[in-house]
Amino acid sequence: MLQASLQTLRATLNETILGSERAADLLLTALLARGHALVTGPPGIGKTSLASTLATSLGGIFKRLQFTPDLLPSDIIGYNLYRQQSGDFDFIPGPVFSNLLLADEINRASPRTQSALLESMNERQVSVDGETKELPDPFLVVATQNDTSSTGTFPLPEPQLDRFLLSVPMTLPSEECQLDILKLHSRRSSPKQGAQCVLSTKELTTIQREVTEVSISDNLQRYLLALCQTARSLTGQDHAISVRGTLALQSAARAFALLEGQSAVHPDHVQAVYPHVLRHRLMTDDTLDPDPLLDTALDQTPVP
Repeated sequence: MLQASLQTLRATLNETILGSERAADLLLTALLARGHALVTGPPGIGKTSLASTLATSLGGIFKRLQFTPDLLPSDIIGYNLYRQQSGDFDFIPGPVFSNLLLADEINRASPRTQSALLESMNERQVSVDGETKELPDPFLVVATQNDTSSTGTFPLPEPQLDRFLLSVPMTLPSEECQLDILKLHSRRSSPKQGAQCVLSTKELTTIQREVTEVSISDNLQRYLLALCQTARSLTGQDHAISVRGTLALQSAARAFALLEGQSAVHPDHVQAVYPHVLRHRLMTDDTLDPDPLLDTALDQTPVP
């Protein structure tokens, strides 16, 4: 029953943004693994639409926050407001108090503001004036990021990047796919109706628990570690991939296996998510594309 709802959600995402099947699968993988996703690519290719469709297809609270250079940390996490009549402080929660937060164009905000998300993404809580407040469960951040060459953007700090489970690249679809998009939009005579709720938050948390029960053998765990170590060796930096990155790879592989309807992780599940877990974590020079390095690591690491 839940697997059927999950596949319906998968189909909904694929139908919304044509040509984005891989991106949709990766976004669902992050959701099932209780991780966060960074959707990257040039403007106008459907990054925000894909995240919005996921949000409206899930039950729960959805908040969208447009990141701008003048955005403040309090605009994200909230603030205490003094009530003069009563002499008390009331907490005004920010958009982070949601089940899914769409951080749109996250790299348009300053690094200081971006860092306001660190505690919420890692601990699923925020601290305001020395008081800790828990966030709703489940909690997922989907951040969109324009290419760093775009005007008016800031690079994301490395600690911020490490909090994202997956990097989800989106590129310009093929010419044939673009033609299908034109035809689809030409047939729409009225504004698009909002997507219906496909999966409730209760059902989602049940599926997330099932992910932790997906088995992974000792041999595959050694393979996973070997992939990470090979990538470290190729970059020449032992600290290029943290332990958090290794754990993220295991979580993502288990979630992807469940999305594929499997009860155990196979090598192809690890290989499918490996580049997307590690791409944004590699501490490489700005001019160096990490994809060839990751492809080389896959080729050089023996498959069990």
